[in-house]
Amino acid sequence: MNHAAHNKLISFIWSIADDCLRDVYVRGKYRDVILPMVVLRRLDTLLEPTKAAVLEEVRFQREEMKATELDDAPLTAASGYVFYNTSKWTLKQLYATATNNQQILLANVEEYLGGFSENVKEIIARFKLLEQMRHMANKQVLLDVLEKFISPYINLTPHDAEDPDGNLMPGLSNLGMGYVFEELIRKFNEENNEEAGEHFTPREVIHLMTHLIFDPISGQLPPVMTIYDPACGSGGMLTEAQNYIKDPEGPIAAKGDVYLYGKEINDETYAICKSDMMIKGNNPENIRVGSTLATDEFSGHRFDFMLSNPPYGKSWKSDLKHIKDGNDVIDPRFQVELTDYWGKTETVDATPRSSDGQLLFLMEMVGKMKPIASSAIGSRIASVHNGSSLFTGDAGSGESNIRRYIIENDMLDTIIQLPNNLFYNTGITTYIWLLTNAKPEARRGKVQLIDASLMFRKLRKNLGDKNCEFAPEHIDQITAAYLAFQPVERQLDANGDPTGIAVQIFDNTDFGYHKVTIERPDRRRAQFSAERLEPLRFDKSLREPMEHLWAEHGERVYEPGFLKTQAKAIQTWCEEQEIALNAKQRAKLTDTALWTRQRDLIGVGHQLMQAIGTEETADFNAFRDRVAKVLKARRIKLSATEKNAILNAVSWYADDAEKVVGKTLTFTRSELEDVAARLGCHIDELGDFGLYAQPDGSWLTYEPSTDLRDSEAVPLKDSIHRYFKAEVKPHVPEAWINLDTVRIGYEISFNKYFYRHKPLRSLEEVTRDILALERRADGLIADILGVKPADLSEAV
Repeated sequence: MNHAAHNKLISFIWSIADDCLRDVYVRGKYRDVILPMVVLRRLDTLLEPTKAAVLEEVRFQREEMKATELDDAPLTAASGYVFYNTSKWTLKQLYATATNNQQILLANVEEYLGGFSENVKEIIARFKLLEQMRHMANKQVLLDVLEKFISPYINLTPHDAEDPDGNLMPGLSNLGMGYVFEELIRKFNEENNEEAGEHFTPREVIHLMTHLIFDPISGQLPPVMTIYDPACGSGGMLTEAQNYIKDPEGPIAAKGDVYLYGKEINDETYAICKSDMMIKGNNPENIRVGSTLATDEFSGHRFDFMLSNPPYGKSWKSDLKHIKDGNDVIDPRFQVELTDYWGKTETVDATPRSSDGQLLFLMEMVGKMKPIASSAIGSRIASVHNGSSLFTGDAGSGESNIRRYIIENDMLDTIIQLPNNLFYNTGITTYIWLLTNAKPEARRGKVQLIDASLMFRKLRKNLGDKNCEFAPEHIDQITAAYLAFQPVERQLDANGDPTGIAVQIFDNTDFGYHKVTIERPDRRRAQFSAERLEPLRFDKSLREPMEHLWAEHGERVYEPGFLKTQAKAIQTWCEEQEIALNAKQRAKLTDTALWTRQRDLIGVGHQLMQAIGTEETADFNAFRDRVAKVLKARRIKLSATEKNAILNAVSWYADDAEKVVGKTLTFTRSELEDVAARLGCHIDELGDFGLYAQPDGSWLTYEPSTDLRDSEAVPLKDSIHRYFKAEVKPHVPEAWINLDTVRIGYEISFNKYFYRHKPLRSLEEVTRDILALERRADGLIADILGVKPADLSEAV
């Protein structure tokens, strides 16, 4: 359907809402009637030609066969579709025989809706259409709505038709139905000041995706093909993929059978998708409703092809309980096996932040790829994402783990950057990810990046946020660049601005890096004082609310049971201060025993101060030893945590202080050689890894300063040690590498790879432009004042 026909149909349908429902529904509720009526009329028009045949089959089964329950197979054969209606009614007949009695009309409508096959009844139930029919009958507008929808001036069937004036009305395809749905949703939500939420995929983007998925293997398609979309919406991607494969005049023209599978969480879009699957003769049972993330509906299936535009920037917190138990992932779809820096294989989390679940849909598809052992072409995936999937998440995060798993298993084939404002409800930058587990030899170990962001033509009229589109030649150029698998340099136009397409080829490892912690020694001064010991009264994790309670109630906090009486008040105070406490923290806060232990810790601190004195020292090592001796001499038992709390309270970092020693170690020559071999260095370079040789043959480690701790991202192709010696050590001689913290991450930066610097204009050129603007401005002011520019200059 072309844009003109599309807009005409949208306007007609919108006028129905405006003409008939204005005083019956608030504008935000128009969709509750209009969307299901569009679907109902679409099904109704298809059944009209075979109505007599279906009724004859019903008569035959009931009268001749004496059947108590109707047999579906002969009825679907009679209707010509996988659905039917056994009532005597059509929407036209309902309108033609209607009287002013709304109750009789409603009874006929109910009989009509009840005559549909079960698969259509489910759609009707999803839309809550019967409730809407009853409401419209009660408000005396049902007949008016029926009159509008049976108008000969709209065509909701997939077939071309003519209106009474002889004008062509193009057929409404599944994808066209999706466009109508999306535009109506947008208009309804604009009226209700809401966001549409979905990012419906434009036809030309789907066409590009089908080319990218099928063209490389057009001669290798299996005789039976399965296509899956885990966020199928109204089913446009599925049916367009099927159309592309089966088009007898198309480049594929496949002879085999194609089976479509999908899942959709929104009842309205699910109902539209399922109705169109029935119209196209596909199995509607393969379309499921519900959350793809919460339930693995197709757990036993593996698919040949998968295309999807999953929701991005959308929270999946409602599905969290089905995927994770606390920090543990309980759904195997979102766990992956990766090796750590030392080569040890471990099962790790492959879930992104709960605020954006788009990569979960990608993992859902990855988990449903056919192994090459059972299919020579494996599986091919095309998925639309925003930029977040490329780089969000540090090394070791769920997002990075997903990228790493896909790239290290050589499944990422190509990523294509699309133009901005290509989609209807979002103007952000989007990308098509292409994955396969059966790369041809030339592509193995490689990833192709294509920047097609400058390839578009402007629309004459915006469609929502969409102000541009791919022309057919753009799709051909992008597909050709993908198939060629060769670098393409960006071209510049006459003004020096970039234009056209750009392509770069990378090794898989080019996107990986080691996240390495760089430590520096802690240097501390220390001094006992009553002021420094006072904060020990409060548990570090609860300091703010404990300080409040102490300021409010003083010594009463140590009275048994008193704090329990303050539980509600302190909870209210915390909420006012926007301090979130879990149940365990709330219990600790009102635990008198905790307060008493903290007070006793201050007492220990005062004993130590009395024994050691209040002199400041720059040698924390000696200070720490004296504290340990006093504790031992006085037989004061403290946990390591309590002891460190006192030491931390009375010490602070100082550049001029001695380094704080961690451990003193001894090694044999053989042990030293083993340590150096593990770290990948010579024995005399062990200081770069935090082991320092001493004159007496021992080795020291130093306590790291958490405040001075830093990290470096070292490319996988580089050596961590080489990078450290060249980029870190010359600037921070005391630093060392902490290899035990190394994590492996992956990210993809289109800006870095495709950015082209444009030199600033010369000062002379800028000056000329300023002077020219100044002269033009003088002329405008003179015109306004009605004087000559020369006179104006003299006056100034």
